[in-house]
Amino acid sequence: MTMVPARLILASGEEFQGVCPDWQSDVVLGEVVFNTGMVGYTEALTDPSYKGQILTFTYPLIGNYGVADASTYESEKAQAAGMIVAELADHYSNYKATTSLLDWCKQQGLPLIANIDTRALTKTLRSHGVVAGAISKGDSGINEFPDINQSHLVEQVSQFEPSYSGEGDKTIILVDCGVKGSILRCLEKFPLRVKRVPYNYDFTKEDYDGVLISNGPGDPTLCQETVAIVKRAMQTDKPIFGICLGSQIMGLALGAETFKLQFGHRGQNHPCLEKDSKRCYLTSQNHGFAVKEDSLPADWSVWFRNLNDNTVQGIAHNSKPQFAVQFHPEAGPGPVDTFWIFEKFYKLVANK
Repeated sequence: MTMVPARLILASGEEFQGVCPDWQSDVVLGEVVFNTGMVGYTEALTDPSYKGQILTFTYPLIGNYGVADASTYESEKAQAAGMIVAELADHYSNYKATTSLLDWCKQQGLPLIANIDTRALTKTLRSHGVVAGAISKGDSGINEFPDINQSHLVEQVSQFEPSYSGEGDKTIILVDCGVKGSILRCLEKFPLRVKRVPYNYDFTKEDYDGVLISNGPGDPTLCQETVAIVKRAMQTDKPIFGICLGSQIMGLALGAETFKLQFGHRGQNHPCLEKDSKRCYLTSQNHGFAVKEDSLPADWSVWFRNLNDNTVQGIAHNSKPQFAVQFHPEAGPGPVDTFWIFEKFYKLVANK
């Protein structure tokens, strides 16, 4: 595959020289973010939470184990706006791999830029915060850097109609704000009937035993339809569990506030402290917004806290079976140390 000169241009003014495939378009726009994980590039690139973002992998060699079949995807296709790497492996070796990362990107129409000093880029993003940027092929100019967080990204990744999976006596509503495939696979481990519904589907008058609000992209304050529905659901005593964006939506529904993190949390080894046990868990994370601790009402408490920056990583009602985590207990990729939270949710639903 022929590679041609390309530039990564940040809205803050910095430029980085690299190369890109000749098949991709002249200009690719998105919010430039970074992920510190050593593995899991396929899972990350197909994660709907990365919609609209150009994803920088800080690990210096990407693609060395190729891409396996779609069973490793977090959605049906690549969701990121683009990919930035230091070195893109020419050869791959893995018994599950079916293609190289470069060929897969072409199949998916996923733009990329390689030969970038990702260490310098990450230090820039840590200084400025995540910024809008563009991958420009050749001398193509950039006139405008749109803010993706002004777009309702959730409606672009949520499914349009309800669907069902699993079997069991108990039914849970899965609110699809851009749900990862790993969450569905975790739920399949339990005897549950899962009704997966669009982000703006009002399920509150239906018969159900619990609710799970999924991860997803963008600013949670744009999800006002979802917030209103979840607020009504939270007035019941039924178990409710939020993951990532779902945690922020629950926060807004209970009257708390959210804010944008300077450069977000994206990686697989973020330490989080659980309030009651005082135990630290390594977690997989991918988010750019968080719940403001001092805005939580009196009947809610901080459940988990990030030990790197002390931000809220989980909230829980003081008496109702309602809780949420900012990290990803389903991993995909990452440690599975917090899978027990799914077990906790299932037990609450089963005993309801």
